[in-house]
Amino acid sequence: MAKPARILILNGHPDAQSFCFALHAAYKRGAEATGAEVREVVVRDLSFNPNLQYGYRQRTELEPDLLAAQEAIRWAEHLVVIHPVWWGSVPGLFKGFLDRVFLPGFFFRKHPGKATTWDRLLTGRSARIIYTLDTPWYLWWLSGRPAHNALKWITLGYCGVRPIRGTALGIVRLSTPERRAKWLAQVEALGAERA
Repeated sequence: MAKPARILILNGHPDAQSFCFALHAAYKRGAEATGAEVREVVVRDLSFNPNLQYGYRQRTELEPDLLAAQEAIRWAEHLVVIHPVWWGSVPGLFKGFLDRVFLPGFFFRKHPGKATTWDRLLTGRSARIIYTLDTPWYLWWLSGRPAHNALKWITLGYCGVRPIRGTALGIVRLSTPERRAKWLAQVEALGAERA
């Protein structure tokens, strides 16, 4: 299988000074060093209402930034999702982005009258989920890695993305500068591998 040449980095951290942004930059450096074309969607910089106001009963018109994000996802061969884990999930703004962007008809299509079959419209793409956390690893594993599993199986996997790999980094708040430097080197190497 050829290494993906079109990579989209999707950053879900609401704070531009966060370690997630350093990880974002490291992955991008590694990928671009191999000649990959990299695009970025930084959720904090988008102008949109994160509330799926009517659920799925009525479609809320997508703002231009969300339409552009959908096109970037369609363009990509490999998706890199970077986010922190807060209370076992993704930040609220990022969750609102996912609710608004991953809609029926865009990345999956339900079959009328059927609950167990659907069309996966993002097949042929792979993904890497990179997430930071402050939860001790044993609690994260005991709780079943809810944020990772939701993104892997219920969002990206449901839409046909495969394979999906994960990289957990933590405990961030207790990490030394040396440890963070190793994590950045690890993520840059992932970018160079386009994995």
